[in-house]
Parts: sequence; structure tokens; C-alpha cells
Amino acid sequence: MDLEVIILTPEKIVFEGKANSIILPGEHGVFEVLPYHKPLISRLISGKVMLDTHSVTIRRGIVSVNNNRVTIVIEQ
Repeated sequence: MDLEVIILTPEKIVFEGKANSIILPGEHGVFEVLPYHKPLISRLISGKVMLDTHSVTIRRGIVSVNNNRVTIVIEQ
């Protein structure tokens, strides 16, 4: 089972698709989200969001994880 991922800014959708895992620059350290992860909301700091074969550089943002759906709102 894959994660359904959407990464967006206030202006546009940066990425929409599926991923096996996501590595995020969290406020308290880098963390990974895998399928069946517990529900989560976290602030993100400057760094890279890594999805399987994609990476997105961010300035800051917020992530929500629920039922294998990951929504990431970022500033680039």
C-alpha cells in the first residue's frame, strides 16, 4: 500500500501522487512517514522533503498524516 501525497503552496500544487515513504524535516528532527503511520500533524522547518524519487526544498510548512493520506503545505 502506498501513501497518497499532495504537496502544495498557497499558489499551486507542487506534487500530487503516491509514495512508499516520505522523509520530512520536522521541528524536532527529521522523521519518516510510512504506510499505516499514526495520525499526525507537525510543523516543518527549512530542508528537503524526500519522496521515493522526488525531493522538494522547503523554507517551512506543516504536514498532516491521516489514513495513508499525507498533505504538506509549504513555503518554498
